[in-house]
Amino acid sequence: MQRHGCESIDAHSIEEDSMQIRLAIPADLDTVCDYNVRLASETEGKSLDLALLRPGVAAVLQDAGKGRYYVAEIAGRVVGQLALTFEWSDWRNGWFWWIQSVYVQKDARRQGVFRALFAHVETEARRDPNVIGIRLYVEDENESAHATYERLGLRRTTYLVREKYPLD
Repeated sequence: MQRHGCESIDAHSIEEDSMQIRLAIPADLDTVCDYNVRLASETEGKSLDLALLRPGVAAVLQDAGKGRYYVAEIAGRVVGQLALTFEWSDWRNGWFWWIQSVYVQKDARRQGVFRALFAHVETEARRDPNVIGIRLYVEDENESAHATYERLGLRRTTYLVREKYPLD
């Protein structure tokens, strides 16, 4: 599975021609952490522990086997992000890419930032014949996100996510 070598490309956005989507690098650590803190607060009312978050994000930025972060820039300013993690499906003999940690700055919302990030990820996924699908999970009550994802072709599945966390 290809996980390296994604250079900056022009995003296709009707609203903002100057948007760039690129693979996040270690220098983006503070921004990605800040956006994850904002995401947890805005969507779930949760406070993240920076002592866990910072090394967790750094691990992804340093090891593509753990995942990837992509960022969207407008005029050189990072205005949005998403993370990818990977799940092998033995049933389907291929990779699912999971979109996580989606955040767009408030002043950049409704400008096609997530659409551009998603289009970039979808293009990358289609280039890799071992990738068979893209998935994400979303808070059940987040109707705005549901509508956005539906417009992009992400359909509701019959699966319900459960977890045991932390493992005591």
